This record gives sequence, C-alpha cells and structure tokens, in this order.
Amino acid sequence: MSAAPKSAHVAAALAAVYLIWGSTYFAIKLALPDYPPFLLTATRMAIAGGLLLAWLAWRRAPLPKRGQWRAIIILATVMTVLSNAFVNIAEQSVSSGVVAIGVAAMPLWAGLFAALRGYHPNRIEWGGLILGFLGVVWLNLGSELRVSTVGLLCVIAAPLGWAWGSMWSKGRDLPDSLELSAWQMAIGSVISLLIGFGIGERFTHVPGPEATAAMLYLALFGSVIGYSAFVWLIKHVRPALATSYAYVNPPIALLLGALLLDEPINSHTVTAMMLILTSIGIVTLGKRLHGE
Repeated sequence: MSAAPKSAHVAAALAAVYLIWGSTYFAIKLALPDYPPFLLTATRMAIAGGLLLAWLAWRRAPLPKRGQWRAIIILATVMTVLSNAFVNIAEQSVSSGVVAIGVAAMPLWAGLFAALRGYHPNRIEWGGLILGFLGVVWLNLGSELRVSTVGLLCVIAAPLGWAWGSMWSKGRDLPDSLELSAWQMAIGSVISLLIGFGIGERFTHVPGPEATAAMLYLALFGSVIGYSAFVWLIKHVRPALATSYAYVNPPIALLLGALLLDEPINSHTVTAMMLILTSIGIVTLGKRLHGE
C-alpha cells in the first residue's frame, strides 16, 4: 500500500456502502416478483457495467492487461454473480432476519481469509467484529425466521463467497478500482444471464414500474456507486473496516422498513443497533492504532 488515503475519501466511500447497501434489501424485495434472481443480477449489472465502460471509453482508458483477465473473471463469478444472485434467491424464501445474520457473518469470514493471506486483524479489530456479529444476532432474536433449505444455503454461501473474493483480490495485479468494477459487472452480467437461462429463468411478463424502478436503483446506486466504493475500500483500507458495512446495513434496512412500511422499532432493536454501531467504532480504533 503506497500513500495513505485521505480521511475524507475513506469517509465518503464508507457512507456509500453503509447507506446505499443498507437500502438494497428493500429494493431487492420490490424487484424480485417481476425479475427472477439471476436475471435480476444480469439486468442490473449489464446497466451498471455498460455505463461504467462507456465512461471509461470516453476517457480512453486502456483495456485490462492480458494477465489481469483471469482474476477479473474469477471475481466477477464469485462476487458479482454468485453472491448477488444468492442473496436474491434467499430473499424469495428466507426472512430478512436470517439474511441479515448471514450477511453479518461476512466480516468474520473475511477476517479468517485475510489471516490466511497474511493480513491479520489485531485484537481490537477482532473484538469489534465479534461484537458486531452479536449485535446483528440480538437484532434478530425473536424474529419469525422462515427458513427453506435452498434459502439457508444461499444465505451461508453469499457472504462466504463475497469474503473469499474480497480477500483473494488483495495484492493481485488488477486494474484501477473503476475499471475493475466496470469489467466485473459487464462480465458478471453475461455469466448471470447464461446461468439464469440455463436453469430455466424467463421473463413471463413485462416487469412493472415499481419493480423496474427498484432494479434501476440497484443498478445505479447499489452497483455503480456502492460497488465502486467497496472495491476502492478493499484496495486502500484494512479488511475489517472495508467489510464493516455488514453491521451497519441491517439497522439501516430496519429503519427504512419503519419509515416506508410502518414496521415497529422497540427497545430490543435500539439496543442491537447500539451494539452494532459501537462495533464500528472499535474497528475504526483498531485501524488507527495500526497507523492507517
């Protein structure tokens, strides 16, 4: 890692993955009735990747080097396709509580994969990671968790694959953040389309305006802005901080549910959110003690 990133840049990238990705659970719910899981991923990634590639072409950015294509395809398959589509599949049959717990386990997986790569979280960071996971578990205690076998497997596989891809990319010869995001999305959209058609997914009717608006939100905000910010974070900050969004997203999703769907928020929920936000402070403290 060369020069330390500016604090303002880190804060802006974290705000993007915290706030935008916290709203994607709600958007996915709105889009899924009309967009099948893999075709939803294919559609949103085709739009997002196409826009980013158009921007890169306008700037006359060079194509990735020959030796970089293999890593881009691997990351597109594991992170762009499987992790996103598995969340879509899970949200068809599993309650949001189970999905939140599954996603919250991602930083713990990332910490384990990071340790295998030599990026060892310090004790303070591990404390924050564990506290954040306990906060999300507490958030969902008492929820009516509707679990299907396929849905549960997808909830487990999605964060595991995302964590592996995030840590596997550290230190690899990859294009700049924007170029990497663009090509991952473009290639991922093709892979998602092939998988979707291969397993029999089809558009049985023209998607409605609400579902299409949700899909466009996922493409423009969730993919273009949020994903580009996450790729930048992975390359510039410690893994524990880059993946801390998994603890902030559930309470944001909960707050959106209360505002948009009139879902109640009780003292149990407030306590869980306090635990989660405290864990982010602990992870940030661990980052500063490491001199970043």
